[in-house]
Amino acid sequence: MDHKVTVVGAGHVGATTVQRIAEAELADVAMVDIMADMATGKALDMMESAPVVGFNATIAGGGDYDLTTGSDVCVVTAGLPRKPGMSRDDLLAKNEAIVGSVIGELVKRSPDTILILVTNPLDAMCEVARRVSGFPRERVMGMAGALDAARMRYFIAAELGVSVEDVDAFVLGGHGDTMVPLPRYTTVNGVPLPQLLSAEKIEAINQRTRKGGGEIVNYLKTGSAYYAPSAGVVDMVAAILRDKKKIIPSAAYLQGEYGLEGLFVGVPVKLGRAGVEEIIELDLTADEMAALQKSADAVREVVGLL
Repeated sequence: MDHKVTVVGAGHVGATTVQRIAEAELADVAMVDIMADMATGKALDMMESAPVVGFNATIAGGGDYDLTTGSDVCVVTAGLPRKPGMSRDDLLAKNEAIVGSVIGELVKRSPDTILILVTNPLDAMCEVARRVSGFPRERVMGMAGALDAARMRYFIAAELGVSVEDVDAFVLGGHGDTMVPLPRYTTVNGVPLPQLLSAEKIEAINQRTRKGGGEIVNYLKTGSAYYAPSAGVVDMVAAILRDKKKIIPSAAYLQGEYGLEGLFVGVPVKLGRAGVEEIIELDLTADEMAALQKSADAVREVVGLL
């Protein structure tokens, strides 16, 4: 393969991400985990599927960060998952230490890499990665909006009985209960959502989107979502490696955009080979801007605890 991607964390999110990257032949993949044998075993299991599935990417797994040397993109999924009754903010202290250590190991071996954070609380972990790496904002981002928008798109498609491929949606703000779905910018094959659903049904979809992660956690009992999160990661990785210039809602470090300064917040960004190549500023109503500010305030409060 022409590219190399590292995924740190061989749990459900990490391993599923690795499998999807390899099967799409986006890159060769290194999968690293503190549980080295688990990473090695999962990597071997995936490689043994290659002759059947028909992919030629290689997957190396283990606990040695030397496996990650020369990575174009590094995806960080390592950390403690949410459990029932636990908010993302509860994870802050423990995952701050984990992510800080991981980033330090990665940037020593891949100083030109692009970092995609998945570990929760997402927006705060992006800030940890930015501080530890010293990277410019173009090369540090979080996978949040890609997942949140996908959930919203599915809920809309199910409600209307249409193809998910026809639905486009944007979700702004922090990755949590204060996220800001934007029905006004949501369309079904070009038709604005407010022309297709009542305000009450739209608000119900908005609420389900905000609570989407918790809904999965409550069903799984002992873990959190991983199929949809990994799909969101792979969409971002593909946009970067293939220089697609694709606009994907992502957690990006704002420097004045949307009136916000020095904070990772979910916004539409253009992703290409340089990473975050452009931040798209939408024209928001007063209510939408107020909701975004409230979400940013919640992010700022958590980041302030770092």
